[in-house]
Amino acid sequence: MTVHGIDTLCWSSAAGTRRAGWPASAHGPGHELLRMQRWPLRSHLELRALPASVRSARQHATTTLHEWQLQALADSVELLASELVTNAVRASASAAPQIRFWLTSDRRSVLIQVWDGGHSHPIRQAGGPDAEAGRGLLIVETLSTRWGCYASQQQDGKIVWAVCTH
Repeated sequence: MTVHGIDTLCWSSAAGTRRAGWPASAHGPGHELLRMQRWPLRSHLELRALPASVRSARQHATTTLHEWQLQALADSVELLASELVTNAVRASASAAPQIRFWLTSDRRSVLIQVWDGGHSHPIRQAGGPDAEAGRGLLIVETLSTRWGCYASQQQDGKIVWAVCTH
């Protein structure tokens, strides 16, 4: 997939699996997350760590969920993707020039995962009515059934994830 002004690389499949580029999880996530990573519907996108990549991730999420016939989850997944990728872009500013974005589904729920080269785990900040930042994780907590973060086993950085269910 190529989006004007951003180099992206995308794999999407309705049944088959492209294992390359999928998060390794030997010690990081728990058993339930490992099970979700094996769901049959999978899509992977690599993006530059630039603010414009957030739009690419949202578009990819919307297109992929339409392809998977999961339009009912599209708005929530698009917003979750936007928040997680925005945080990854910010965390990667000095760490890594790229981020990775995965979608996985069992046809009822969608697992969203975003890798960035940063080491600090996301922390919800108190965002007052006039604050320009600090509401992202509140949105993630509100729209997802579960979310979390773990250190990447493949390379430096972390993977932040969220699950969205009908």
